[in-house]
Amino acid sequence: MVSKVEKKSESASSDSKTLDGEDGDSLDEQPLDIGEHYLVRRGDDTWHPAEIIQARFNEQENQYDYYVHYEGYNRRLDEWIPRDRIMLSRFNMSDHQWKNDQRTGDLLSDQSDRKITRNQKRRHDEINHIQKTYAEMDPTTAALEKEHEAITKVKYIDRIQIGRYEIDTWYFSPYPDEYGKQPKLWICEYCLKYMRLEKTYRYHMSECTARQPPGKEIYRKGTLSIWETDGSHHKVYCQSLCLLAKLFLDHKTLYFDVEPFLFYVLCDIDKHGSHLVGYFSKEKESPDGNNVACILTLPPYQRQGYGKLLIAFSYELSKHEGVVGSPEKPLSDLGKLSYRSYWSWVLLEILRDFRGTLSIKDLSEMTSIAQTDIISTLQSMNMVKYWKGQHVICVTPKLVEEHIKSSHFKRPRLTVDSTSLQWCPPRRTNNVRYGKK
Repeated sequence: MVSKVEKKSESASSDSKTLDGEDGDSLDEQPLDIGEHYLVRRGDDTWHPAEIIQARFNEQENQYDYYVHYEGYNRRLDEWIPRDRIMLSRFNMSDHQWKNDQRTGDLLSDQSDRKITRNQKRRHDEINHIQKTYAEMDPTTAALEKEHEAITKVKYIDRIQIGRYEIDTWYFSPYPDEYGKQPKLWICEYCLKYMRLEKTYRYHMSECTARQPPGKEIYRKGTLSIWETDGSHHKVYCQSLCLLAKLFLDHKTLYFDVEPFLFYVLCDIDKHGSHLVGYFSKEKESPDGNNVACILTLPPYQRQGYGKLLIAFSYELSKHEGVVGSPEKPLSDLGKLSYRSYWSWVLLEILRDFRGTLSIKDLSEMTSIAQTDIISTLQSMNMVKYWKGQHVICVTPKLVEEHIKSSHFKRPRLTVDSTSLQWCPPRRTNNVRYGKK
């Protein structure tokens, strides 16, 4: 059944446009039907079919705002928009002509009719945040995805202020009710306390004595430092970190049960203190051999090498522990790109300089990267074949050089200096080296 939101007040406009296909307003605005589709103008001025997910009355502007989901795109792009970005008439989703219309943002449409490979399509979908349909998922994944989407469908917190950055959020996060429906939250970048009002935030910043994450500093190189924070010792900080991360991660489920996890917090240091850049968490005891449970670089610091630095650091810890590790699945779209790029770089560096025979197992022991991740990475570069029941590396120096010179190969801007790591592996209850994973 189509539902409507209760109208809170009336708005009048003498300049309303009535032409179909143009920005619309009405003299006596009625809220649009939730669940209906309309053409919506996106931020890049292209028009795309979108579903109306929710509506709320904006008392400042005296009009309704709408939370929309762009069909075929990742939910990260869902957003609150004013009525004037929505066409007047509903859009018929059974009309498939829009998929071939460049104005609606279908980037897969190819004027040359050139077919694309599965690898090219996968890479396109990851880069452009194209979301899989339920039909493309296995039944279990589809059921879990539907349940997850129902719980986290609407994002109310539009922006956060943390330190000197005001950041647009991407996803829903389960902050307590009195905070979770505020359009903007103010967050202390040192202790991660969250507040509804700027004046409360200003007062807190004048009183807060924290200037770095709690826990132990285990890495320092230049202005970058990494702190190890135990979830059982610093519960409130770690919970606040998880709530902050969920604003930028779709499938993160860890919010409050932080005791079984260690958090590795990357900071950029100046005279004022340690500024949060990103972090990763890992289970203290992972039966699946995961060396990362959750990983995030805050948006202002993305595309600057910090994400790959965190990935490299997680494998540096695995090497010190003498175990093979792998990130917990599923990875976000950005996570997949970062990990695939990191794995490719590590493996190509070894294959370029190594002379002799190497097996998948050898590479795993040298890098602490799980064999399954090595195989999938080599497959994406056509460097492995399945022969007599096992995967065999098939490379030539020329093939390695071609990949290193390609645009897909990116040498990390930041690397881990193992001599700057001051850390001893924790004692395990069952000291076992993880296997193939």
